[in-house]
Amino acid sequence: CQLGLKKGSRVIVQSDKSVPAIALYLGCLRSGIIYVPLNIAYTSNELEYFIENINPDLIFLSNDKYLDHKELLKSTANLKSFILSGEYEDELLKKISELKKDVFIEELNKEDVASIIFTSGTTGRSKGAMVTHNNLTSNAISLNKIWGFEEKDILIHALPIFHVHGLFVALHTAFLSGCKIIFFEKFSPKKILSSLNNATVMMGVPTYYSRLLSLEEFDKNLCKGMRLFISGSAPLTDSVFKSFKECTGHTILERYGMSETGMITSNPLEGDRVGGTVGFPLPDVLVRICDEKGNILDQGEKGIVEVKGPNVFKGYWKLNEKTKEEFREDGFFVTGDIGKLDKDGRLTLFGRSNDIVISGGYNVYPKEIELILDEIEGIKESAVIGCPHNDLGEAVVAVLISDNNNIISDDKMKEILLESLANFKCPLRYLWIDELPRNAMGKVQKKVLKGQYENLFKE
Repeated sequence: CQLGLKKGSRVIVQSDKSVPAIALYLGCLRSGIIYVPLNIAYTSNELEYFIENINPDLIFLSNDKYLDHKELLKSTANLKSFILSGEYEDELLKKISELKKDVFIEELNKEDVASIIFTSGTTGRSKGAMVTHNNLTSNAISLNKIWGFEEKDILIHALPIFHVHGLFVALHTAFLSGCKIIFFEKFSPKKILSSLNNATVMMGVPTYYSRLLSLEEFDKNLCKGMRLFISGSAPLTDSVFKSFKECTGHTILERYGMSETGMITSNPLEGDRVGGTVGFPLPDVLVRICDEKGNILDQGEKGIVEVKGPNVFKGYWKLNEKTKEEFREDGFFVTGDIGKLDKDGRLTLFGRSNDIVISGGYNVYPKEIELILDEIEGIKESAVIGCPHNDLGEAVVAVLISDNNNIISDDKMKEILLESLANFKCPLRYLWIDELPRNAMGKVQKKVLKGQYENLFKE
């Protein structure tokens, strides 16, 4: 490669969503260069960590991020950087077109690393998940088949492309089927609305669907040409699931995956899509529920979700010991998610294992409480966390968003919850706020909430 890149070289990309950005990604895949996408919200302090960790050969930035990181880039003089978008985009494309075509591209092995995807870092600094070409290929083939993608499909793509959902799941299914893509740089409910009549499939996070529902003009007529709405990256609330079906006649298909595994399970294209569940394991993917020691639990018992298959990543970049900790001896990856399998093999999730609240010696699963809270009239959304408590160790706390600006009293809340929950599971405090903190994919950031309310019970 005339830029000094070769198979195994690493390229960091922090750029706006664009067609040239997609072309860059595909070029990296074809040549064996490891593609490292970063959230466009990351600051110079965060980028410095990724540069030190990855030691990239090249970095591509959008114009605004280049200006943000100018001082940092001065201190990394040996690192070549290019502006991928903005006013310099045409100039870069012109330079690339003038380059001589590389006549030799090294042969790729299916176990070669294709991309390093950094996790959201819920337990500390982000970890780089090494995703192989085989991981991507196997997942794309499975999803293409089970979701029924065909060349005649038209996919609405409004997701960011620094994340598994938008980069791997959405793009790969489209590329493999050869279908068209309606490509949005960012999610805009109004723009999506105007495109529904020209599309057949949409992928999104739950927030996309709740915001579409908030528009008066969103109805069945607009969705009559659509065949499938897919949701992932964050839990879909029961209220959005039901409201969407009532409004459009379509049942959202919820699936489950993570950076380290790609997609693991999916509700069926044909057959019942059950709200609150994430469906069945993908072809060739094994899912089991275990306790913390790795003992397999009986059907219906809650435990840690473990997964094995061609979709599971190679390991964490530069973290051999951490990688060993996350895998069982028989090759199963410990996801850290809490779930249970029903008699049919359908998976239901109850949050992360590190979200479990241990109150007075009892394990409390926040998701179990949130499902009930979200059904209460007047509550738009909830997040249940544990806060330090001198007597209980941790106290259960519910952080709530009002649906109609009417605050329900604590006594009334407990009265309602006691109809369905044991007393020790009922929150000790109910906090009403305007908005829940979320990451770029719409997932509630409970770590932020825990930090905000860590002194709630301190005198």
